[in-house]
Amino acid sequence: MKKQEIDHILVRMLDYHRDVSDLNFTVGKPMQVESAGELIPVEIKPTFKALTPFQTEILALNLINQDRRLTNTLLTSGSCDLSYGLPGKARFRVNVFSQGANFSIVLRKLESKIPTIEERGLPKAMYKISLEKNGLVFVTGATGSGKTTSLAAVLDQINETKSVHVITLEDPVEYQHPHKKSTFNQRELGLDFDTYAHGLRAALRQAPKVILVGEMRDRETVEIGLSAAETGHLVLTTLHTVDAGSTINRIIGMFTNEEERQIRIRLADSVRWIVCQRLLPKVGGGRVATFEILGTNLRVKDAILHGESEGKTFNDIIQASGAFGMVTFDDHLVSLYEEGLITQETAMAFATQRGIVGRGIDSIKSSRGEITTDIDKLEIDHSYNKRS
Repeated sequence: MKKQEIDHILVRMLDYHRDVSDLNFTVGKPMQVESAGELIPVEIKPTFKALTPFQTEILALNLINQDRRLTNTLLTSGSCDLSYGLPGKARFRVNVFSQGANFSIVLRKLESKIPTIEERGLPKAMYKISLEKNGLVFVTGATGSGKTTSLAAVLDQINETKSVHVITLEDPVEYQHPHKKSTFNQRELGLDFDTYAHGLRAALRQAPKVILVGEMRDRETVEIGLSAAETGHLVLTTLHTVDAGSTINRIIGMFTNEEERQIRIRLADSVRWIVCQRLLPKVGGGRVATFEILGTNLRVKDAILHGESEGKTFNDIIQASGAFGMVTFDDHLVSLYEEGLITQETAMAFATQRGIVGRGIDSIKSSRGEITTDIDKLEIDHSYNKRS
């Protein structure tokens, strides 16, 4: 299969449906695209009703393009990541992985235009993150929840306002930042460095003010990232966690019990923001992001140092600190409902504490003069407990 044939197939798939986010090649299924969280089969000539193991393997080998490192990674670990570009059309983050004796491929479409905080409708706290001089900033969430896009928007804001050196360590490079006020050096795992830990250690000698680490995957990377934050660098990174509390626990869990006290002290001094996000189905189609945002203050530092306790959970602290740009998932869900971006069913389905979201929605409905209950025709039983 020639590159022109691969490019033709990818272009046809991209143009098959609006708002395509992923291309999926799986044995036994037709070619599929993902749009708004749903997989849609692609009709293409010649017709592929069900991809064969040979077809997906040939496509995978052509995407890998005889790269020995990627081939070795695929054979030893079962999957590999790479980037692929359609000149003038799109760029993709590609994952090739084994499934039994077969290969499957998922291509995530990357935006060519750098998103801004305003365009993406991100919380105002993102502007505060771009103003930080040092420390650790975590953006967390499931795969595909938009963590990279949010970080790209923060980096673009830094690029617009600060004349600093920014180094990114990515797998692969997704958004290609132009040089505006800042100077960008974007390095790709496998191409420019072999592990995040080695790339981060080298970055400390490259005089950056801002370092983006694609993912904190292991203890060594976390240790070096903490050291970088403690020595005056702003370190932005991602984790696959669901909320602020689990983010802190994940980091602490990478260390032994003997080291826990020391790592809690270092985290309390270094963590500036934890931004957790999820994507929800949007009214009218598409998806919208909901956020939990935790900033640092004395109460947060105390919770990191001594752990969460009754009345001193991260959720309690965030709820009491809305004036400082913090917000819980539940409060943000209610605000999205108020703006008409999500339905009541979606809000309740994704709520952390359904009681809080339910009361918030009832309050909004009441202010609009809408019915807040489906119970009607209530009457007082005047005969109750009366003597006959």
